[in-house]
Amino acid sequence: MWQIWLIVAGIFFIAEIFTTGFLVFWFGLGSLFAMITSFFIDDIVVQTTVFLITSIVFIFATRPLVNKFLKTKTVSTNVFSVIGKHGIVIKELNSVEGTGQIKVNGEVWSADELNGNTVPEGSKVVIVKIEGVKAIVSVVK
Repeated sequence: MWQIWLIVAGIFFIAEIFTTGFLVFWFGLGSLFAMITSFFIDDIVVQTTVFLITSIVFIFATRPLVNKFLKTKTVSTNVFSVIGKHGIVIKELNSVEGTGQIKVNGEVWSADELNGNTVPEGSKVVIVKIEGVKAIVSVVK
């Protein structure tokens, strides 16, 4: 009977390769414990009970630990990473003409002033939000 438990464990371990949840692995370990039990006890009910109990214990005991290591902190990227950053106007912001550029973290952005005011070149600004491809800024006082 141990050969069957070994095959079942192998199937679970191979299935784990194709899943993303890291759950099937614990059933593979449960199968290995059932295989070890089969060396000493021939009763299939006892072996299946060992399989179920060890699998459930592994899932509940180690899943929170695995989740702790796999959990990553979300970092703002791309557009959302510049909101709240300070920059400098490199081309006058003029809402009427629809022109203006700022430089933030070495990147040049098309920009507009939050209230539609004209902002002269060289002014310090902070990015309030992003609308489309334009940074909406407010003058730093």
